[in-house]
Amino acid sequence: MSDNSFTIGWLAEQTNSKVQTIRYYEQIGLMPTPPRSAGNRRLYGPVYANRLAFIRHSRELGFSLDQIRELLDLSDAPDRPCEEAHNLAQRHLSDVEAKIDRLEGLRAELRRMVSECRGGKVSRCRVIEILSDHSLCVATDHGSA
Repeated sequence: MSDNSFTIGWLAEQTNSKVQTIRYYEQIGLMPTPPRSAGNRRLYGPVYANRLAFIRHSRELGFSLDQIRELLDLSDAPDRPCEEAHNLAQRHLSDVEAKIDRLEGLRAELRRMVSECRGGKVSRCRVIEILSDHSLCVATDHGSA
């Protein structure tokens, strides 16, 4: 191996990733296919570690794989205007804020449900009663968050 070429194990360790995850990202085209050694081992350098760190950070922020693909395409063309990245991040922020709103409503409804439950027998359980009759919910818009 050259001074700038390392194994997939090194890349996984450097980026706190799993080898299978790296291979998956290669398979779906988020990571470029690395060159191979004479012994047919994948060889990775710092550029691969930087790209994988970008992908992992994007995933941690909740970007989808398709969104990450768009962001990587933009990153690969540094002379393009930033507007597309900004718009993509703005849309993602709006989606996250909508999810937070739904989750806050869900939390409020669950807190109310739990606070109204006095224990005892299931036949008089407020949790079971509310779950059985959606009209007893104060917040009616708490679908999947």
